Amino acid sequence: MRALVQRCSQAAVDVEGTRVAQIKAGMVVLLGVGVGDAEAECDRLAEKVLALRIFDDAEGRMNEPLGPEREILCVSQFTLYGDTRKGTRPSYIKAARPEVAEPLYDRFCERTGAEKGVFGACMGVALINDGPVTVMVEVEP
Repeated sequence: MRALVQRCSQAAVDVEGTRVAQIKAGMVVLLGVGVGDAEAECDRLAEKVLALRIFDDAEGRMNEPLGPEREILCVSQFTLYGDTRKGTRPSYIKAARPEVAEPLYDRFCERTGAEKGVFGACMGVALINDGPVTVMVEVEP
């Protein structure tokens, strides 16, 4: 599984013009599920994201995890598995099929307490970054 994690001061997801989720300060997680991923990878990734120390401590250093005062907004993102090594059109053969990916996406959101988008929908994601903090987090089967 792969996650692109962005620290934000606020974020929201809209589907067909309707707001489906919104958070204040915290992180936006774009979550990709790969072929071979299962509950074990999902749980490890959830633990890693929750423990990720990307927030400033009292001295201004990135040393704090999410904590109870911040939120997570999670958006399914199969395109994190896009492979462009050959040509310019991405191949998504390493992305899990929806029937495998959706339950793992739901499990990740449940484990992290994340607000969520709508799996498989065309979503508009709006966020205000809190500093230039974007991190790729990955666990392998």
